[in-house]
Amino acid sequence: MLHALFPMLYYEVNMNYPVYRPRRLRKNEKFRSMIQETELSPNHLIYPVFVKEMAEKKVPIPAMPDVNQFSVEGLPQEIEDVVSLSIPAVLLFGIPEKKDEVGSGAYAENGIVQKAVRIIKKLFGNDIMVITDVCMCEYTSHGHCGIIKNGDVDNDETLKFLARSALSHVEAGADMVAPSDMMDGRVNVIRETLDISGYTTIPIMSYAAKYASALYGPFREAAESAPQFGDRRGYQMGPPNQREALREIRLDIQEGADIIMVKPALFYLDILSMARREFNIPLAAYSVSGEYTMIKLAASKGYLDYQHTVVEANTAIRRSGADMIITYFAKDLAGWYKATL
Repeated sequence: MLHALFPMLYYEVNMNYPVYRPRRLRKNEKFRSMIQETELSPNHLIYPVFVKEMAEKKVPIPAMPDVNQFSVEGLPQEIEDVVSLSIPAVLLFGIPEKKDEVGSGAYAENGIVQKAVRIIKKLFGNDIMVITDVCMCEYTSHGHCGIIKNGDVDNDETLKFLARSALSHVEAGADMVAPSDMMDGRVNVIRETLDISGYTTIPIMSYAAKYASALYGPFREAAESAPQFGDRRGYQMGPPNQREALREIRLDIQEGADIIMVKPALFYLDILSMARREFNIPLAAYSVSGEYTMIKLAASKGYLDYQHTVVEANTAIRRSGADMIITYFAKDLAGWYKATL
């Protein structure tokens, strides 16, 4: 009707002004919240924790500002902080007092992770879920993720050690195990070992697509796990490969993985997105130490706004398809979220 009465006005309005204005739904926080597509809350976070055989209760990690190694005695205060922030789970990494060729500390009944799991479950019960990293690199004198034979990691020989480690973690009370070694067939062997031992309800979160990334340097300082010779490209994936990641993920699902993981996160958002489209299974992403340290250092120099950068980075990980994020920023993120409630 308007165009019949005022044809020139109608023409000018439609030629000079947009009919649809996306800014209408961005003009205040209420509208922006109503149309927000991706949620980031503590429910999606897993906090990595380093526990070490040592006299001190905690020791700062120089390469990772505000991240510490904890002794078993110092661990309860850190876990209490995590619980108070409603973070649902921690991922434990152990650093033994002594290392050897076969990583015996990884599966010792009184090993560092086993002791840590027992104290956490005793003090906090189901208030926090305990996930344990299953690998050999922190425990072997050579720093590789398996048993060395003829100068190389022997895949099949390593499997029984990984299964033994996973079982010892579960016997200590772990709620979930997370094999990170990238040995072929390890999910299957761990699943069979747990099932035979009566732990059919314990899930496996598999580091399914773990890349040989340049971003692990600070972690290797934190976990004291740098390889003493060579590198890990013989078992970790090459960064240029996409399709290989889907093959690795598919294999781990077939072997019994309950959750699959992509590591690192920010440099591999395309892999996360592909995995989300391809597989109907819970998906985790590990935002690794290098990602953490880069943001921390840039923010400390005033080059980035710390809170906005951390929220944006982790929102990108969620937006790309991750159901859960393993991140050293978990406590900060949860604290900011809590402050908004």
